Amino acid sequence: MNIVLIEDEASIADYVCKSLKAKGYTVEHFSDGAEGLERMRQGRADLLILDVVLPTINGMEVLRTLRQEGKQTPILILSAKVDLPYRLEGFELGADDYLPKPFFVEELLARVQAIRKREALDPQRIVVHPPLTLDRVTRRAQWHGASAVLSQREFMLLDYLLRSPGQLFSRQKLLQDVWEIDFDPETNVVDVCIKRIRTRLKSTNCPDFSLIESIRGVGYRFKQVSANP
Repeated sequence: MNIVLIEDEASIADYVCKSLKAKGYTVEHFSDGAEGLERMRQGRADLLILDVVLPTINGMEVLRTLRQEGKQTPILILSAKVDLPYRLEGFELGADDYLPKPFFVEELLARVQAIRKREALDPQRIVVHPPLTLDRVTRRAQWHGASAVLSQREFMLLDYLLRSPGQLFSRQKLLQDVWEIDFDPETNVVDVCIKRIRTRLKSTNCPDFSLIESIRGVGYRFKQVSANP
């Protein structure tokens, strides 16, 4: 597993790099946001661990840019900015996890391992729910001619809904099970993520991705539709 770390505090970076390497991970470290962003653009990585306060370009802008450019590498934010608005902003921009500083290295390693497990082979790799096909290994979704590789959080949300067609889930339940946020902060993280999924799966044959149904004031459910639009 090749990990890129963008962290400008030398003591933390050294500590994190040594801990990850001791577990057998390959780690590349950058202390500048612009340099780290350029590395992510040029080469493949299995995970990005990203600080928020960085020289040149802050971490949120690095995250925003990578997602806007279609990079779906899992991203774990590591930041002293622990207030709820910062954490929610990170999730809204497409982060997969958010670990506040100070932290225990054991927790960081556990979160890295959890992300690694999510990337592992699912016993049922290809899920077909006409007209949707979802590959649980590559995270590629196909629908009416549209094909897109989803971010890890987008995939987790779609896969979660897909496992229980017709069942209605509240936003709070989705926050708990998909984002592991154990409260309802009246955030629109869920709505933003579903909007991204719908945008990715638009096609010229069927411009509206209608498999995720919104129930006003309640939540969302995955519905079955005809294979012909």
